[in-house]
Amino acid sequence: MTDNLIKVSEVIRDFNSQSDQSKEKLINEAKIDVREELKPPEAILLQINSDNEDENRILCTAENIMLVSGKAKSRKSFLLGFLVAPLVSGRIINGVKGCLPAHKNKGIFVDTEQGKYHVQLALKRICKMSGVEFPNNLDVLAFRKYAPQERLALLEYAVYNTKNLGFIVIDGIKDLITSINNEEEATMIMSKLMKWSEELNIAIIIVLHQNKSDTNARGHIGTEAINKAETHISVTKSESDNDVSIVEPQGCRNREPEPFAFEVLDNLPVLVADYKIRTETKTTKIDFSDIEDHKIYSMLNTVFSNELQYTYTALVIQIKLAFKTLFKKPIGDNKAKELISYCKNNKWLLQAGNKQPYTQGNFENNNLDDINF
Repeated sequence: MTDNLIKVSEVIRDFNSQSDQSKEKLINEAKIDVREELKPPEAILLQINSDNEDENRILCTAENIMLVSGKAKSRKSFLLGFLVAPLVSGRIINGVKGCLPAHKNKGIFVDTEQGKYHVQLALKRICKMSGVEFPNNLDVLAFRKYAPQERLALLEYAVYNTKNLGFIVIDGIKDLITSINNEEEATMIMSKLMKWSEELNIAIIIVLHQNKSDTNARGHIGTEAINKAETHISVTKSESDNDVSIVEPQGCRNREPEPFAFEVLDNLPVLVADYKIRTETKTTKIDFSDIEDHKIYSMLNTVFSNELQYTYTALVIQIKLAFKTLFKKPIGDNKAKELISYCKNNKWLLQAGNKQPYTQGNFENNNLDDINF
């Protein structure tokens, strides 16, 4: 505590030693004028709504910080691939679009935890997802072997000496300081990030571990990051399906992004459609109205691809098989019967009379063959 007070006194003394003109300049730069027309910060990452552009959600903007938190092995690094690939390519990938302007499309990706081999694997994932074989607008740095002070000094040098810089990703912000519970260091590192983001008009994405006992980001650095971040999203492994990681907003200054989920296939993160159905626990009731109609009808296409009609008993069996195949979630006889009633009410299943076989009805959408699960 005494050391901290001494350092604070030194900062105040240094500030007071400046001329009044210098102090006045700093005050004027900080003043907010209600008459001044200030533009909102540019969005650099958007969650895209393919049906309604007005429903697009901002994930990250220039001059701000985005926090990604999660427990160990929750696939935080894979989630970063979700975010960085669109930034590198400027395309929509897995529902996320990178929006960097051409004059600020350079990025720095720092990994503080992994060795060079695994950092390169992460880079290869980004290349494959983005479709850019050799991304010349992304510098990936493996800082594992350096001490915390060296990592911070090297990163600060790179930040101020990289032309056209638009974003920074720091996978392991805690490794730029010596203790996650040191208030002074936590304040120092977050102050630096805020300074970099505003002075250079860049976005900064940082990653932090969560506490083992709850979902809060660890230590004083976690508290500071949550308070200062424009967007905080968490990634959590599903309790009912260990292959699925669920991404949810924890705090946003803009409209909250929609939760989504992904799994890793061939070492690449891939969106999981209808993840709520797939990750339902046995004690939670499945609501078929939560599933898009065209996907339920596509399931009926699968059922009736082998036979033109079914008895009720046979249809229950086929519905169970098709639902598990398409939605990766088993259902019992009662849920299958409930789904048959749901389809019958929508006239997707037809029955000429009581105890008569079931046939498939019509659906208005003509593009069902293009639907991907």
